[in-house]
Amino acid sequence: MTFEHDMSAISSELDLTATAVLSSAQHLNWAAIPVEHPAEGIERQMVVGDRIMIVRFRFEPFLVTPEHTHQHEQMSLVISGRVRFFIEGKEQIASAGDVLHFPSNCLHGATMMDEEVVLIDIFSPIREDFLTS
Repeated sequence: MTFEHDMSAISSELDLTATAVLSSAQHLNWAAIPVEHPAEGIERQMVVGDRIMIVRFRFEPFLVTPEHTHQHEQMSLVISGRVRFFIEGKEQIASAGDVLHFPSNCLHGATMMDEEVVLIDIFSPIREDFLTS
């Protein structure tokens, strides 16, 4: 099997919601995953497995994600930029290289600081709401 064949197979698994849905072992590159814009100033790419998903977000400077909870366990990796997180009523600044863990139903939100922010979020179980929005 060639790389071109693999990429063709990957492309055939991508749907219109900018999601790569994986049913077998895959090797993907973010450049091959479509980008969606769920809200002003936000880009989102998703790769979805059976019980876990990984999401790459790109946020414009100063964008605010309101505090919220969800049943999903979440880990966030800050790839670039600086973020002011609000976690269970406490404020914390995170920057490139930092990893945050949010247990199920943990109240959290974030404000991007003065530069673009790229985050990788990992969720389990899958955020079905992301697949339908």
